[in-house]
Amino acid sequence: MDALAAKSSRPKRTRDAFDERSAEALREMMHRSPREFGYESSLWTLAIAAEAAFEEGITHRRVSGETIRATLWRLLGVRWLRAKRWITSPHPLYERKKG
Repeated sequence: MDALAAKSSRPKRTRDAFDERSAEALREMMHRSPREFGYESSLWTLAIAAEAAFEEGITHRRVSGETIRATLWRLLGVRWLRAKRWITSPHPLYERKKG
């Protein structure tokens, strides 16, 4: 009957997903474009980073975007900031308009 009781499905610890070495591998991966890993976006999201980390073997199990965010801060001292889409543009005249 204990198994039928409602409990939180939240992981108990996010710290087990990454160690120092895998956190550095995550940093190196995120310095590359998501397109190099087969994603259509040119901007990293936490969800894409979590999926790519699993596919690249950086993590041994699928993790959440929140685990990625917490790892970036806890092990690497990097705060996650949402990328601004106006930084780059696929428009053919972008460079000319920018200058």
